[in-house]
Amino acid sequence: MKDFPSCFGENAVQVSDSSSSNSNSSKHAQNFVMCVYQCIIRGKSCLISFTWSKSLMGQGLSVGIDDSSNQCLCKVDIKPWVFSKRRGSKSFHAYSCKVDVFWDLSSAKFGVGPEPLEGFYVCVVVDRKMVMLLGDLRKEAFKKTNATPLESNAVFVAKKEHVFGKKLFGNKVVFCDNGQVHDLVIECDTSSVSDPCLVIRIDSKTVVQVKRLKWKFRGNCTIIVDGFAVEVFWDVYNWLFGNGTSSLGNAVFMFRTCLSEDKLWVSQPVSDENMLQWSFSQRFSETKLQGLGFSLMLYAWKNE
Repeated sequence: MKDFPSCFGENAVQVSDSSSSNSNSSKHAQNFVMCVYQCIIRGKSCLISFTWSKSLMGQGLSVGIDDSSNQCLCKVDIKPWVFSKRRGSKSFHAYSCKVDVFWDLSSAKFGVGPEPLEGFYVCVVVDRKMVMLLGDLRKEAFKKTNATPLESNAVFVAKKEHVFGKKLFGNKVVFCDNGQVHDLVIECDTSSVSDPCLVIRIDSKTVVQVKRLKWKFRGNCTIIVDGFAVEVFWDVYNWLFGNGTSSLGNAVFMFRTCLSEDKLWVSQPVSDENMLQWSFSQRFSETKLQGLGFSLMLYAWKNE
């Protein structure tokens, strides 16, 4: 699996901002959500990614397996225009063993986003052992695959999404594997405020507030969520100084959970003039999934 930002496609979800619209959102990017799990296959670590997509062509799904050296072992793409084939399977060989990917989306129910809500399963079977299983149709999955239940070693390590809005960007998020679900809201109005301010709230509580944003359009700080230190990075340069027509006119937010003490940063008030600065491009290009509790990236697109 490549570095965190480059290993994801253009991913997106709908958000809670009532001012956003599907028509405006579609101008910027497809609607994607990608989730990455770290698993063990034949004693070797690998990353399994599930990418759900939604476009005018319909729903789509991609399942990929990468090894620890960033090499793609196998990949299944169910294109939107052939999504009518809502159940199926595909076999590969990796690590000197047989890898099968099964899916059944024939009864899947979808909301406004690309991920199904219920009535589906997608699974990865290695030598007839269930390595990864998504969805609520667990009995159907085991019956179809005839796989042996395997104690799950999969860990949810990363997620990337696009969110849309005019000045409010929100979503349901977790900050660690099997963690508590939180309401995340990012608020920033750059169109009518002479000195815009960036505010990030979790469960209606303000955890980050950045004033004089034109001078602090890139930055970072550390917050505590569920007892974990979470590094928060932001880059809103395109919001403030973009020409409004570029397809890259989005802000980027990253939330990275730290589970080991040597990775914790000293928390600083983000309003402090001596706030630790960072090179946005360098820090994101150097970010690795390995050793991190969880990483969440949000690409925020403004609807006009």
